[in-house]
Amino acid sequence: MYKESSFSNPTKSTERIASLDALRGFAMLGILIMNIQSFSMIGAAYVNPLAFGEFTGANRLIWILSHIFADQKFMPIFAMLFGAGIVLMSERFALKGKSATALHYRRMFWLIIFGLMHAYMLWYGDILFTYAICGMLVFPLRKLTTKWLLIIGLAIFSISSFLYLFFGWSIPYWSSEVLTHNVNSWLPPKAAILNEIANYQGNWQQQMVSRIPRAYFIQTTMFFMKVVWKTIGLMLIGMAFFKCGVFSARRTKRFYLKGIVSALIFGFPLVIFGIVTNFNANWSFEYSMFFGSQFNYWGSIFVSFGYISFIMIIFKAKRLNKIIQSFSAIGRTALSNYLLQTIICTTIFYGHGLGLFAKANRIEQTVIILVVWAFQLFISTVYLKYFRYGPFEWLWRSLSYNKIQAFKK
Repeated sequence: MYKESSFSNPTKSTERIASLDALRGFAMLGILIMNIQSFSMIGAAYVNPLAFGEFTGANRLIWILSHIFADQKFMPIFAMLFGAGIVLMSERFALKGKSATALHYRRMFWLIIFGLMHAYMLWYGDILFTYAICGMLVFPLRKLTTKWLLIIGLAIFSISSFLYLFFGWSIPYWSSEVLTHNVNSWLPPKAAILNEIANYQGNWQQQMVSRIPRAYFIQTTMFFMKVVWKTIGLMLIGMAFFKCGVFSARRTKRFYLKGIVSALIFGFPLVIFGIVTNFNANWSFEYSMFFGSQFNYWGSIFVSFGYISFIMIIFKAKRLNKIIQSFSAIGRTALSNYLLQTIICTTIFYGHGLGLFAKANRIEQTVIILVVWAFQLFISTVYLKYFRYGPFEWLWRSLSYNKIQAFKK
């Protein structure tokens, strides 16, 4: 039997795959473009732009651009990288003749705890819980060939679409009570909007009135209808991409150029077509919630691959090194930066801080995004000059290994 403490030393900088860190950092910054809408506006506004807030002029343009370039574009990269990380850790243990199974499931257990605390105490939009559950489920499949990982990944990813199309088709058979409840969730009445605003502009305890039900809904109903299938599918695709060298910049420049072309030919046109059809349907629940959402669901896969390809080309070219290094610093402290975004934004928007919830339009949200990006890029780069891990990475690793890890360099 081996002693697990022999694997508790920090991953050396020379052992890290720099392209993975850079890509993770790029995605980490990108997710704030969409997450800030959940931080600053009522929940319905995230899926239905007509549910709340000014939607003319620059505000409308910003929403369109964020939908085309950001909505569901960065989360796939994160999920794929999470799958890649599972394979990477397993392979490193295998090279030493050891199994990573026990460590992996401890890591996922503690990530579940982090996710539950994050979702119910700070912000309902948490993704850590989902990644942990899905990470447990995909682990046994990590040794499959690239071909089968892609096939199974795409098949599982498709399940959500079948469910959405089925429920969209079944709407005429819903009871009036069920239909009214769902329509009111999609386009809340004024009283519900005012109640949600009052809760988030209130103190921490008052925020729980709105936060707990929504977090529970995401981790139950939405989890089984969409999130679990999408995340597992993407993690398996990420495992395949890692095995064939996509994430380590080992593929040819021509391969990555094809990835960018696929985003331009298939990804962006699909997303834009979805926007047009949804506006033509006046963002009605009956169309936009189910049928209209599928254009972005599938188009985003191509766009995400285009983003991955773009970052890999920059990395291979050895140009813009300072930008890549800054992305890498964010990527190496991704968990801490993800939670830091929550801490910063809830302090700005919720009642225990500045209380700007429902007061910042999309133009003002964009300004806040840029400020947060600048701060995170600066602080992450400086921080890593003195410390091995981000604070939450250090805590997660110490708990997973049952041993306090070295913190300072």
